[in-house]
Amino acid sequence: MTQLLHGYTPLLINRQFITEALSKGGPLVLRDVVLQRANAKNQNGRIYPLPILQREAQKYTDFIRERRALGELDHPDSPVVNLKNVSHNITEMHFNGENLMGTIEILSTPSGNILKELLKNDIRLGVSSRGLGSIKELGEDTVEVQEDFSLICFDVVSNPSTQGAFINESVIPAKRNPWARVDTLIHDFLVEIR
Repeated sequence: MTQLLHGYTPLLINRQFITEALSKGGPLVLRDVVLQRANAKNQNGRIYPLPILQREAQKYTDFIRERRALGELDHPDSPVVNLKNVSHNITEMHFNGENLMGTIEILSTPSGNILKELLKNDIRLGVSSRGLGSIKELGEDTVEVQEDFSLICFDVVSNPSTQGAFINESVIPAKRNPWARVDTLIHDFLVEIR
């Protein structure tokens, strides 16, 4: 039976990073965010097999390329992304081992502005995938996503099911990574010359 599936990952970032990014007046961009983990049981008791997650990530690159990899603030009860509630856009995705990582651009929409304020106030949020598919029981409290899974989007939520998907745990603060500041400067420069 096909059902709406959600898979949550915490989204944790450095508050100083957010304050500095917002003071520049440009978009708030979160890099190296854990979007989903393959082959790991999440808080919903669900396991996403790596081949299925790789396939769906590959298909999702079309949405990224066309700048329509949109997500909402909170999960709706529908598989449709409601444009009135869009808060962000995924601009890049890649795998780091079995972790699906990505870059999230927070948009200047009503929901995006709420998201910015929540992050600015150090509210702990997470990323959660939304998709349609069936599951197979593996044991008590454990199910596996099946081949018919179809990824819809990644939403920002208050309680992610994927371990390590809080925004603040996903972004490396500049003081721990001296190259993070260089990366930000290069990105800002490239955005200005476009």
